[in-house]
Amino acid sequence: MNNLITLPIWAFTVLVLFAAIMVLDRLLMPGLRWVLHKRVKKVMEEVSSRLDIKIRPFQLTRRQGLIDQLVFDDQVIEAVKVHAADNDMPMAIAQEKAKRYASEIVPAFNAYIYFRFGYWLARKFARLIYRVRVGFYDEDQLKKIPQDSSVVFVMNHRSNMDYVLVSFLVAEKTALSYAIGEWARIWPLQTLLKAMGGFFVRRNSKNPLYRKVLERYVHLSTRAGVCQAVFPEGGLTKSGALLEPKLGFMDYMLRDYHPEFDKDIVFVPVGINYDRVVEDRTLIRKLDPTAKRRNQWYVIKTTLGFATKMLLLSRKVRWRRFGYASVNFGSPVSVKQYCETHAIKFDEVDSTNRFEQVKILADTLMKHIADVIPILPIALLSEVLLENKDIWKSELDLKALSLQKIESLRKKGAPIDISPAASEGVLNNALSMLIGRRLVDVEATLIRPKEEALVLLEYYANSIKQWQ
Repeated sequence: MNNLITLPIWAFTVLVLFAAIMVLDRLLMPGLRWVLHKRVKKVMEEVSSRLDIKIRPFQLTRRQGLIDQLVFDDQVIEAVKVHAADNDMPMAIAQEKAKRYASEIVPAFNAYIYFRFGYWLARKFARLIYRVRVGFYDEDQLKKIPQDSSVVFVMNHRSNMDYVLVSFLVAEKTALSYAIGEWARIWPLQTLLKAMGGFFVRRNSKNPLYRKVLERYVHLSTRAGVCQAVFPEGGLTKSGALLEPKLGFMDYMLRDYHPEFDKDIVFVPVGINYDRVVEDRTLIRKLDPTAKRRNQWYVIKTTLGFATKMLLLSRKVRWRRFGYASVNFGSPVSVKQYCETHAIKFDEVDSTNRFEQVKILADTLMKHIADVIPILPIALLSEVLLENKDIWKSELDLKALSLQKIESLRKKGAPIDISPAASEGVLNNALSMLIGRRLVDVEATLIRPKEEALVLLEYYANSIKQWQ
């Protein structure tokens, strides 16, 4: 006689789920991990053969190992003690805070995601709406950078598209690590950006413990030779003009730099410009103190609406609406050579003098960045329209004035990549963009900027104001 054991349905369901989890954990997951590891290894072998700046062991270290290294760094431990004393809390709680900050900052770089998914996504998205151009790129100078150097791309910050554009353009050269603001700390974007080497930064944090953890991470990654991309301005320009550099990141990199035995830090200036910045109206709106602050739901709704609209347009129409996105790379600046030329050792001066010296170097780099920011058609026409804002001009007059400005800029050595043969078509497309965006009034064949569009036109004209 068979003895039957009966179970409630809920208990049977729990047992089935538990058995399924065990099958996944013991049989399927090891196989999946092996397959993923094999693919990552294959990608690493493939990209290592073609990258000019190799992926560093620091980037491939297990994330938990980097977090532990950061938390138990001598300077972080000292900062933990001070934080515990200042806030009258146990050391264990202060150390847990430091661990939480480290976990927030440290990326989870994955070569497979970076080169197989991130690069593909950046390329598709950049080309979806822009005609992407690299104005000039001194291949020889970049190749002369010593292999073990820490390369830091320093660039102007016009749009959140900057991350996408530069990552796509330098993916054949290296894997970039970015400092990313808190705006991107939403799932699944946060996970993707961390996997692509991004590290999150609370830009306005005054917490000394947090700042120390961030400082030590930047120091450790720089010393390890991780290739980084930094926006010295600290945030997006709202007026379109270059901002004064913020010194925090550069100071973190240089305050413990020993030129005699540390590997070289090489700054590569990068200039970025767009015929149309996606968030231009949002940025200039922030200049108006009376404008109401938009909530997060409004931002998400308009972003999704914009993305849907772009996908429904043909490529030709998108390009007519957004025009060119252009990037120029300037001559590298070696910190070792800079220290030797200026007889400066950042690690041997007090904090006041060090900040003064870092400021001089930052200003020098900003000048190099300004010198390579591309001169684009919309910026040119915006400047011409503003110079004649109270006068009706024909299309022919506007194009003639633009051509005169192009010639003048060329004589000054400005980075302008508009050939004489293509200038007619390029200026026609730029005028069509301005008319399509309703930034100008049109009567018969005469054109004049609209009063309400002057601030936006100034935003674009300011991107080349350094050549006035």
